[in-house]
Amino acid sequence: MLLKNPHKDKAFSDEDLSRIIEMGWEDRTAFEAIEAQFGLNQDGVIKIMRANLKLNSFKLWRARTHGQTTKHAQLRSNDVTRHQSRQHNKIHR
Repeated sequence: MLLKNPHKDKAFSDEDLSRIIEMGWEDRTAFEAIEAQFGLNQDGVIKIMRANLKLNSFKLWRARTHGQTTKHAQLRSNDVTRHQSRQHNKIHR
């Protein structure tokens, strides 16, 4: 699958784009975690998601993440600590 990078100023490998999309899709991965790892703010993640998801999938994802407390570190409860997907290191297995 050919991934699209809408950010002309940033070069991402297909592996990086795939990981950004995966992290964006995960409900418990905050946008701030993506920014810390890849230097993309929430708007940057949204652009990548828009460019690589089908329109309906993007709309559903956007509706799900808009204002969701787990996607925004400032809105999270202090009870929520670092989350790591079970699939996190699947590339290295």
